[in-house]
Amino acid sequence: MSDSGDMFGDQPAPPERVPPSPAELEKAGQGALFGATEPDRAEPLTAPPEALASAAPSTAAPTLPGAGAAQPYRVLARKYRPQTFSQLIGQEPMVRTLANAIARDRLAHAFLMTGVRGVGKTSTARLIAKALNCIGPDGRGGPTIDPCGVCEPCVAIAEGRHIDVIEMDAASHNGIDDVRAMTDAVRYASVSARYKVYIIDEVHMMSKPAFNALLKTLEEPPAHVKFLFATTEVDKLPVTVLSRTQRFDLRRIPSELLEQHYAGICRQEGVEAEPEALALIAAAAEGSVRDGLSILDQAIAHADMERGADGGEGENHAHPVVTAQRVRDMLGLADKGALRRLFASLLEGDPQAMLEVVERQYALGVEPLALIRAVMELTHAIALAQIGRGGSNARPGEEREAVGEWARALGPGQVHRLWQLLLKGFEEVRTAPDPLIAAQMALLRVLHAADMPDPAKLAQTLQDLALAGASQTNSAVASAPSPAGEQATAQDPIPSWQKLVERIDQAGAMHLASRLRLQVRVIELTPGRLVYRLADGFADDLATELRARLLSLTGLRWTVEQVGEGEGAPTLAAQEQTAKDAAAASLRDHDLVKAAFTAFPDAQFVDEEAPGHSRSRWNKP
Repeated sequence: MSDSGDMFGDQPAPPERVPPSPAELEKAGQGALFGATEPDRAEPLTAPPEALASAAPSTAAPTLPGAGAAQPYRVLARKYRPQTFSQLIGQEPMVRTLANAIARDRLAHAFLMTGVRGVGKTSTARLIAKALNCIGPDGRGGPTIDPCGVCEPCVAIAEGRHIDVIEMDAASHNGIDDVRAMTDAVRYASVSARYKVYIIDEVHMMSKPAFNALLKTLEEPPAHVKFLFATTEVDKLPVTVLSRTQRFDLRRIPSELLEQHYAGICRQEGVEAEPEALALIAAAAEGSVRDGLSILDQAIAHADMERGADGGEGENHAHPVVTAQRVRDMLGLADKGALRRLFASLLEGDPQAMLEVVERQYALGVEPLALIRAVMELTHAIALAQIGRGGSNARPGEEREAVGEWARALGPGQVHRLWQLLLKGFEEVRTAPDPLIAAQMALLRVLHAADMPDPAKLAQTLQDLALAGASQTNSAVASAPSPAGEQATAQDPIPSWQKLVERIDQAGAMHLASRLRLQVRVIELTPGRLVYRLADGFADDLATELRARLLSLTGLRWTVEQVGEGEGAPTLAAQEQTAKDAAAASLRDHDLVKAAFTAFPDAQFVDEEAPGHSRSRWNKP
């Protein structure tokens, strides 16, 4: 009886289910605007118990426990999309500019949001649409940087059903016909909102004719129309479009801010996360909030599988733990301890230990390119530590200690040379057909290059040795053995033969002095007397001219005698060459020079002062 009465309406109709309030919808942050088919709730929205009891048909089939309350899972990137400007992290300059523009009634007619993926471009456009059309809880408010979220425009925009807020994807609506339809609709006033807002995502995908068709409307739109553009490739937009918009460059989010943001989300989700794990996720996000949330979502799923391996539904399953090791395994990152062992083996020159670490990490799933990049990041950390910027709370204590020790042990030149070698190896591994072999060869090159002397120190040492060799040359020439009577005593006014030739040269007789250095082999030199013989191959008569020069220099009349035979001292030119050869031989025997020749077999000594010397002799291509 009751069934038939219910069927034919004899009983009073059950009351309708109480719909969620606008505040609850806004709090949940759901709507068709974000891709949900019906409002998903961050918290259960309940109606009065009597309404729920009467709303269920009496003939309804029994359901499994909890089946009616099940909701489709939403990924974190959608669930925690900002609903107010206060939730938009890392973009304070843009928010401040918009707040001032709204407060001073200086709103532009077109805004352009640029930046890398996942920093909030489209979310910002939607928030601006709400801020421009909010009327407040009492219906009398105006544009505000803090939309109420409960008025009809705010709720409708959040649910994606506002007729005056049109969002289109330029990737699929990039033709001139799409723009023509939009420009035709622009002429009509908004239906219920204060402004008719066009949100065009990935605007750089529009074709050139479509941009040209939009230019005039974009430059002088009706007062009731606002354009909001979002793009990741602003350089592809025509300059004519850029000049007609107010541009906001959304910045990459700092890693520290991302860590705090992800930690708060983990607390809301009931997930425990190690600080190091959040630091790894923030670093892998590369400044993108959405990328980091996607990685965090995957890490939570990874942790669930680990904690729920026993199949239980207890606390371990309800409270997963995101560990750094699991995140590192998931992302294919090198283990920090293994990375430090690898770096130490490079510096110590141990190829066996180095190759063992590389092979083990590769067997664990670490990509060779990721391994090279990890070594580069460690090198960068050492360079920062050397200039006093190495402190990082995100690094474990052992790693901070190791980085500090390497920063003190290595010189800046060594660190920069190591970076250049790793950078070259990174490019080789990235393009190599076999990344593992390329990584091994690149690291072996780094290992062997560590044994080579530092180029700057080597050049300085060679310069010091060259200066020392030159001083030895002068000393050897000055102290070269001379025949009897050549050296002057303290009471003898006659200097040595070398000094006499130098005085002749300084007096202006350079040609005579040059001939004396090359040809004269002194046999006897005493005050007023010079006996010499000419070197082999010469037959010049120097006696007359030499006698006159010695008279003018010393004030004595000299007996200058040239003989054909007799033992004489080597010429001054021969003495200088002997001293230079001795200095060069001493320089070649130096350990540092031997090491340089071993490292560079084709190297050769170059005399910069040699007559007729040309750099083209040794500057080989």
